[in-house]
Amino acid sequence: MIDWLARAPSEPEIELDGQARPIVIRRHPTARRLTLRLAADGSEVRLTIPRWCPERDAIAFAHARREWLAGQLARIPARQAPAPGGMVSYRGRELALDWQMRAPRRPRIAGETIQLGGPEAGMARRLQRWLEHEAMRLLADDLAHYCDRAGQSVPQLRLSRAQRRWGSCSSQGIVRINWRLVQAPDFVRRSVVAHEVTHLVHFDHSPAFHALLAQLFEGNLPAADRWLKREGRTLYSAFG
Repeated sequence: MIDWLARAPSEPEIELDGQARPIVIRRHPTARRLTLRLAADGSEVRLTIPRWCPERDAIAFAHARREWLAGQLARIPARQAPAPGGMVSYRGRELALDWQMRAPRRPRIAGETIQLGGPEAGMARRLQRWLEHEAMRLLADDLAHYCDRAGQSVPQLRLSRAQRRWGSCSSQGIVRINWRLVQAPDFVRRSVVAHEVTHLVHFDHSPAFHALLAQLFEGNLPAADRWLKREGRTLYSAFG
């Protein structure tokens, strides 16, 4: 697994929307071309480059695409912390947040609302803890299901708070899934779990990997990928 390099003070920056953002570069051993993208929260620009590419050329590549990056930044939803009367995404549904001071602190779903009580100041944090708990419950079921289909033992599951990955599978067999997927439709969340379970068998993206993934996942993989590409950033708008 190749991680993004830690940013040093001397690393390059690019100005977007009047604010300097770091350009974080990783050199990938199998990359054949430069790949440019914006972090899900818009905090940094990320460049994946081949071994042969000079960093100065990669930086120039990013600056030449400033307008495209600015357009991507404009598409990121503004951060809106959960508030009474607002909406919260849960399993692809938009539920109204019904907060009452004297209601039970633990959130619960009632029809098209999420009801919870307690001090308003800690409401968002209590809601996030509940969503994380729901994520772990749903993901554990998903993981067991796809491991059974793949004939694999169920590995350790951990929730991820990553800003750039929906899931990962380490060489030690630990599966990490982004908790924010509890806000997405079920088939989207399950597609990510199926993807990582497939990595328990094929630790690559070879034809054999894709063939097994197609066997394991019952839903529409292209549709799940399109949803994440189109809507994935919205999952960061409420909880960062």
